[in-house]
Amino acid sequence: MEQEFQSTPTVERAAQLLALVLDPDADAERGLGELAAAAELPKSTASRLLATLEQHGLVEQEGERGGFRPGPVIQRHAGRAHEQRLREAAEGPMAVLAEHTGETINLAVAGDGGVHHVAQTDGRHFLGTTQWIGRSVPYHCTANGKVLLAYRAAEPPAGPLEALTSRTVVDRRVLDMQLATVRDDGFAVAAEELELGLSAVAAPVFDSGGGVVAALSVSGPTLRLSPRRVAELRPIVIKQARALSEALGHRPEGVHAA
Repeated sequence: MEQEFQSTPTVERAAQLLALVLDPDADAERGLGELAAAAELPKSTASRLLATLEQHGLVEQEGERGGFRPGPVIQRHAGRAHEQRLREAAEGPMAVLAEHTGETINLAVAGDGGVHHVAQTDGRHFLGTTQWIGRSVPYHCTANGKVLLAYRAAEPPAGPLEALTSRTVVDRRVLDMQLATVRDDGFAVAAEELELGLSAVAAPVFDSGGGVVAALSVSGPTLRLSPRRVAELRPIVIKQARALSEALGHRPEGVHAA
């Protein structure tokens, strides 16, 4: 006969504090005093338990006296769950794009220091692009990256921005103008900016709150993605990016761009 598990009071109190920190309905990060009061614990007990949770990466405190928020372990788990949901929701729109365009389709999100590709659907052409999943590329010279920058889902790195195909420095004022155009059009283009012979187009993916959480792109050889072909692809890519946004709970009236 299996022995019934009974949690100890210490575990229950720690779990209660963690649940309070993770509460999605909380308006702001809660400080030690507020958490202790909500859990009906002495501040000394709450402080000790929160310190243990912080040691294990489950919570983290803003400064020495600031509020508590989810720690890196929780954030990594939430990030993986979010990416999984994105991938599952994107399967249909990506398949439609691959069928309509014959090119490589990618779903990308903001990563540390560059665009992070999380899903890919290959096209039907023998001459195509590489496997992008797991690879990180610069924001400023890619279609996905420009979308993420334009809608403030990512920030450009400090310092000079290099045009990779010409080894010249990108003028940030020119980049700002490009990003303004992306916001106006809801569509980004990168023609031979990351690599000679490679071009791509992308559109933003919105979540239920109206923020951009990903970019959906079509990439292929420049000889196929001519300016005329790019113009043809624009409504198709935007339509499927909107379909993905709707699958994530977005409604058009929630759109906003910073």
